[in-house]
Formats: sequence, C-alpha cells, structure tokens
Amino acid sequence: MAARGRKPSFEELALKSLSTPYNAAHHRFAVLIACITFCLLVAGALVTSNDAGLSVPDWPTSFGSLYKIPRWVGGVRYEHSHRMVAEFVGLLTIILAVWTWRADKRRWMKWLGVAALGTVIAQGVLGGLTVLFYLPPAISTSHAAVGQTFFCIACAIALFTGRGWVEDAPQTAMDTQRPTLITLTLLSIFVLYVQLVLGAMFRHHGMSWWPHVLNAPIVAIVLTWTAIRAMTQYSKIEAVQRPAILMLGLLITQLCLGFLAFTTRVAWGKDAVQPETAMIASTVAHVAVGALLLAATVILAIQVWRHVPVAHEEKVPGAEPKAVAA
Repeated sequence: MAARGRKPSFEELALKSLSTPYNAAHHRFAVLIACITFCLLVAGALVTSNDAGLSVPDWPTSFGSLYKIPRWVGGVRYEHSHRMVAEFVGLLTIILAVWTWRADKRRWMKWLGVAALGTVIAQGVLGGLTVLFYLPPAISTSHAAVGQTFFCIACAIALFTGRGWVEDAPQTAMDTQRPTLITLTLLSIFVLYVQLVLGAMFRHHGMSWWPHVLNAPIVAIVLTWTAIRAMTQYSKIEAVQRPAILMLGLLITQLCLGFLAFTTRVAWGKDAVQPETAMIASTVAHVAVGALLLAATVILAIQVWRHVPVAHEEKVPGAEPKAVAA
C-alpha cells in the first residue's frame, strides 16, 4: 500500500491494475458448481455400488437417443440420472470458464477456468469409454480419479473467487520446521490419491481389497500429523485452522465408514447375489466423504501456501543467522 501523501510507484499501480474486484455472482456460481459436482460424485457412486454401469449400454446416446429419457427401471435410473447430472455440470463448467475468462483479471484464474473445462471434458470421455469398452478397471478407475480432481478444482475456484481471498490481506507466519507444513499437505494429497486409486480399482474389480486396506493406516498417520501440526502451530490463522479441523474430522469419519463398508461388502456381503442396502449405503457414504476429505486437504494446502511461507536461514557475515521467508 502506498503511504498517504506519497505518489504510488509504478509497481504498486501495476499490482492494483492486475487485482480483480470481488464478484458475488461469480463466486456463488462457482460454489453452485462445486455443490452440484459433489452430487455428481454421489450419483456415480450409486451407479458403481448398484452394479448399474452398463444399464444403459450405449454412449453418447441412451438407447439410441440423445434426448429421449428412457424408462427408469432397474439400474437405468442410476446410470441415466448420473449422465443427466454430468451433462448439467458440463454445461455449467462451460459458462464458468467463459465467465472467468471475461470477468477475472487474474491470468492464472483464466487458465484455471480452462483447466476445469478440460478436466470435465476428459471426465465425460472417460465415462463414455467405460461403457464402450464394458467397464475396464483401468478406465473406470481413471474416471473416478479425474472426477474427484474436477471436484477439487471446482472447490479451489470457489475459494479463489471468495471475498476473503480477493479482498483480505493474508495473515502470514513463517514455517521454520522440517518437514515444512506445505510438504506435509502435499504428501497428504499424494497418499489420498493413492488410496483413491486403490479403492477405485477394488470397486471396479481390478484389484483385491488388501492394498486399499493396508494403505489406510498410512493415510491416517500422514493426515493426522498434518492436521495436528497445522492446528497447534498456526492456531491464530483461521484460514489454516478451519480446513485442518475439517480434514481431521472427515478423516475420522472416513475411517469409520471404511470399516463399515469393508464389513458390509467384503465380510458379510461377499456371497450376496446383488448389492444389499447396507452395502450400497456404506460404500456411497465412504466415496462421498472421501471426496470431501480430498477437497479439504487441497484447500488446506492452498491456504498453507498462502499464509505459511517457508523460511530459510539468511547468513550475514558477522551476524547470527536470520530466518526469512522463501
């Protein structure tokens, strides 16, 4: 900020010209897309949990039509409703990408909107390929992973367009410990993605259950370490505190749901002729909370990057080493 009575410098004027004003409508639209995308993930989990993936046997048409709604009987109700929600999310993402490109002055936000559009297109193509190639585990797993990636991008756009991000000056505190908190958050995202892939491979019959179960303690340790570090060291930075608390709460919930899903689907339901209600409910809840957990971890990483810069020692001849922001 320029001091009162002093003419702003060229750099200050340039930064001011690159800033973007808070746009309430744009932000609410981004939040809407994130919420509907979460519903899309739940709809997709219902398709998989009910073994309804090939209930509509063609793509991009549904029983030979692009616009006719088929009779919602059996698994068709899950598969076709999933497609309808996906098409709606795709349409909204096109609008968001164009709106962001035209209304947001931040260049990186423009390209983030383009990335969201590219991701949702890739998600749609992968969903179609799962049908055309009769549910191959590799493509179905990629479909699941890209879907949750798009959800994280949608949540990030909602964060970046919010009033707190656009208008408030970030409260910062240097991180002098090793490993750094940003390293822990990135590690948390990595182990969650590994767990996501292992779980999706198991659900789509491409792998046994034991790698997914064995990786769960690693996820629990890394995420607990990250959350406690964030909550204890940076308790005064609300932007870091809130996603850390949410992440820890979702982690505990996810572990309980994972145990329930394993019990109902593997221990009790392994010989079931068709998916039972307990199996479906526990699995869908497990997938839904897992998506929220991944998104909360991504938001925490973003907030840590903004509010907790990494410090390094600056050595000055004849003086004690001093920690400065990297």
